[in-house]
Amino acid sequence: MRKDITVAATPRSTRGKNEARRLRVESLSPAVVYGAGKDPVAVAVSPKELNRILHSSSGHNTIFNLDIQGVENTPVMIVDWQRDPIKSNLLHADLLRIDLSKRIRVKVPVHLHGDPVGVKTFGGHLEVVNREIAIECLPDDIPEAFNEDIAALNIGQGIRAGDVKLSGSMVLTEDPQLVIAHVVGAKAEAAETAEAGATAEPEVIKKGKKEAEGEAEAKPKKK
Repeated sequence: MRKDITVAATPRSTRGKNEARRLRVESLSPAVVYGAGKDPVAVAVSPKELNRILHSSSGHNTIFNLDIQGVENTPVMIVDWQRDPIKSNLLHADLLRIDLSKRIRVKVPVHLHGDPVGVKTFGGHLEVVNREIAIECLPDDIPEAFNEDIAALNIGQGIRAGDVKLSGSMVLTEDPQLVIAHVVGAKAEAAETAEAGATAEPEVIKKGKKEAEGEAEAKPKKK
């Protein structure tokens, strides 16, 4: 989703661990900008501004303007990023230039709303299998999320990727039969539990058989 946000960046002439440490002392993070048929550019950006975008409602699907001092002002998306495993600080980011006239592929969250009748009336259980679907569309048509009402779902019913309503230039690139969520009954859950428990029986039986054979060998033979 395109937002009216501009993030300032400065080009970097050097790379490596020492350069990255120096930038972090200055409260900056290293990043690289590439794509759209242009050469990659190493830059330094504010990690706070990128974090603010990543934690926004549109997240990494946000298209914003990157103003690289003395180089270019271009729309980009955050396509990859690294964080410190302990402090969770943003260590590095990959920014992809976006051609607003060309279609791109993105994954969009699917938000479910409502209490399924199969759950609140018939004691079923809602299982969420996938929380996003893949689509292709023009950059300006990327939605923040798809909102699906599941209040009418009964036991044995569900919602699949092909049921999600698309608009504008959106095209589903996912298998239409991909299950997003479905309502299962208590019996189905019990059957799955019983099946999982049954897989352990052969091991126990085999062990008992070997012990019985060992006991038989230990008995003295009758003359």
